[in-house]
Amino acid sequence: MKMRYRLVGMSIAFCAIMTMAQAQDAAKWEALKGDVNLYIANDLGRNGYYDQKPIAELMGKMAETVDPEVVVAAGDIHHFEGVRSVSDPLWMTNFETIYSHPELMLEWLPILGNHEYRGNTRAVIDYSNVSRRWCMPSRYYTRVIEDDGVSLRLVMLDTAPIIDKYRKDKETYPDACKEDYTRQLQWVDSVLSVAKEDWVVVVGHHPIYAETPKADQERIDMQQRLDPVLRKYRVDMYVAGHIHNFQHLRVAGSDIDYVVNSSGSLSRKAGKTEGTRFCSSESGFSVLAATSQTLKLHFINKSGESIYTVTRSK
Repeated sequence: MKMRYRLVGMSIAFCAIMTMAQAQDAAKWEALKGDVNLYIANDLGRNGYYDQKPIAELMGKMAETVDPEVVVAAGDIHHFEGVRSVSDPLWMTNFETIYSHPELMLEWLPILGNHEYRGNTRAVIDYSNVSRRWCMPSRYYTRVIEDDGVSLRLVMLDTAPIIDKYRKDKETYPDACKEDYTRQLQWVDSVLSVAKEDWVVVVGHHPIYAETPKADQERIDMQQRLDPVLRKYRVDMYVAGHIHNFQHLRVAGSDIDYVVNSSGSLSRKAGKTEGTRFCSSESGFSVLAATSQTLKLHFINKSGESIYTVTRSK
């Protein structure tokens, strides 16, 4: 009988400790919030392996407190060869059954990554007709989110065709050469020229500036073609993925915060380069929170800790 009481006592103590830990998590996550809140996640598609499933569970649990309005899915949702159709089983194993928490049953705003370009990119767009939460109207598009008098414009880009590497490799990336990147850049210019929101955040899968072993020409193409348009209109942030680690950079001559969001599944080693303000090899996702006076992007690791915050103020 004494053993039974002891076990019951231990169980009660354990529950109390867990309740306290959950309350502490909720308190620190509450502090991340603004008036407009959203998630940014990318480089996800590992069929639940590596850190994908626990990070997906964390995203759901944290959403109970942060209450994001949308999830920005910044490319490479499907490793390694993209998808073949809207009924490809990868939609279930990479997305639907992984991000299944009730609080993640909200709009996901996706863009194409280089791995999507290995498959049928049209199917990625057309999946919007299958899933109510997959909201991708075209290869590039814009969306304004407003709440409590605060407005945030997202400009969602299709970056693979901007980079010569992908357009020239017709066998591996068959759809990339079909896209006219100059038309996309003209569209970006037209959107930014009339943007009047409190904050403007541009999202593309490929970074403009980053430390990475990937070919320099990828970033040179982005710097020569996309960056001048962003600088012209002094957007607040450019957020990318692709490198599988967290990075924040500021470069001479530009007032833009250049951000690399880490992988939501398999991360890679991070290093510093010119303009690096922060870098981390941890996996995770980001919380973007806006008020009328501040725009904050919090890097969240797989333990649910905010390890760094990019902050812009009016």
